[in-house]
Amino acid sequence: MQQVSNRRLANLRTRSETGYDHVIRSLDIQTPFGQKQVKETKPFYPGQEKELRQELDKIESMVGFIRGESKAVGVILEAFMVTKDITNTIRKSGSNVLSEVEIYELKSALLNTAAIRKAIMGAGCGVPEEFVPLDTEGLLDVLDPRHDRMNTFYLYDDFSEQLAEYRREKKAADTETRRINKRRGEELKRKYGIVLTPKFDIVIGKSSDSLAKAMETDELEKVSEDYMSVTFSLTANAEVYDLIRKSEELTALIDDEEEKVRSALSARISEDADTLLENFKRIGRLDHVMAKAMYAIRHDCVKPEITDEHIIEIEDGRNLAVEDILTAKGKKYCPVSITLTEGVTCITGANMGGKTISLKLAGLVPVLAQYGYFVPCRSARIGLSNFMQILIGDSQSVERGLSSFGSEMEELNEILTHAKDRSLILIDEIASGTNPVEGLALTKSIVEYLLRKPYITLITTHFETVTEEKGVRNMQVRGLANVDFRLLDRELREATRRERINIISKYMDYRLYLVDGKRQIPKDALNIAKMLGISKEIIEGAQKYIK
Repeated sequence: MQQVSNRRLANLRTRSETGYDHVIRSLDIQTPFGQKQVKETKPFYPGQEKELRQELDKIESMVGFIRGESKAVGVILEAFMVTKDITNTIRKSGSNVLSEVEIYELKSALLNTAAIRKAIMGAGCGVPEEFVPLDTEGLLDVLDPRHDRMNTFYLYDDFSEQLAEYRREKKAADTETRRINKRRGEELKRKYGIVLTPKFDIVIGKSSDSLAKAMETDELEKVSEDYMSVTFSLTANAEVYDLIRKSEELTALIDDEEEKVRSALSARISEDADTLLENFKRIGRLDHVMAKAMYAIRHDCVKPEITDEHIIEIEDGRNLAVEDILTAKGKKYCPVSITLTEGVTCITGANMGGKTISLKLAGLVPVLAQYGYFVPCRSARIGLSNFMQILIGDSQSVERGLSSFGSEMEELNEILTHAKDRSLILIDEIASGTNPVEGLALTKSIVEYLLRKPYITLITTHFETVTEEKGVRNMQVRGLANVDFRLLDRELREATRRERINIISKYMDYRLYLVDGKRQIPKDALNIAKMLGISKEIIEGAQKYIK
């Protein structure tokens, strides 16, 4: 996948405001390698349409796999859940002797990888080859000489004949030592009535008659003493002493041989380091693309059509962050359709009409598409942009002493400075924080400037006359245009203030329509004000100013 790494499509605020970050946070990423993939994902730019289409095709294949191979998917997800990042261990194997724990973790990773590979290979639906882990059964055989494929690890005798011989000799010496000590313990019991523990020691109270007997015999030696008792242990006679010394020597030999085995295993692991690291990358990509596919299934997203022309066509699009909030409240989301081409499009309409949400949707769909995701629409046709930025006029730069208008102008300057051919610029209520005369003048001038640029520009505004500029497309929120106000008024009559807001939102039609030359100024703002209790005198006073 060839992607451009030294360019920036969208800044942090744009990814946040459009809802892209919400989507990313909602992905079911299971592995540390998948998380790394998400962080390192770069967008596709104009000229990379072919590569992006290929990426989207892979998601489509994965959607089919998830829907058709639930058993295999379950196996893979289980393996994902226990996947650990042991890349440092693998790199370490080339110059260091790995510990038993480290070798165990590697064996466990190999078992997980094998399970993923087997699940994919045994499925009926094809998974793109680049996501299938490479075969590492050869290395697994080395780490698992008994071929039991259990998620455990021990330095078995199978790893070394010499190791096996040392262990047999040590076991024999330890067994003989125990046999001799058991015989001596039985003799102590017979002679003195002293019964040793299985560890061949005994604790005798100071008031016990056995204390004097224990002190008399050479077979016992005092180990410790407190105010109530004395602890004795069986002494090592010459025969036992020789056996103990032999066992200790064998222990040292065993330790040396085990290190030789671990060294050989480490070297063998190092030989396959590139394959192992490649498999971790593949698992990361598989985890990421499966998360993309599952999100697409869960949120009814579709594969966007990627076109060479600079255009954005969205049919019944949904802002997923807003939809998730509404769904949690038991409310329905009103999908929005919008088509944007190079030039300036203005969205007009009253507050509460969803202009800002439509603006964010126009950013969410293309940014998701350019990062290789399915999009929340009935259908979408997307032409790639070189630059994308949203300007929401609601922030203040407290540290720099700037008002919301001042901060807004700074962001606007950043946009106009960095914009280039095939840019997507989204501006919400520009200049609303200053006086209306200057605000209108500034907005008109900005529109005139952007009309001369090869950008797709979408602006929401209250300034109706801005849309009179030649070449400006005007889309309007349907709002309350088709509402039966008698029915609405009946619902509002007995409602609380908070309930009134929710009721009005329920009746609001957030869909957009293209305004023709016979433009009519919407009355939604006055209607909403009236329904929320503003006096009839004020409403009628406002109406006389509307021409």
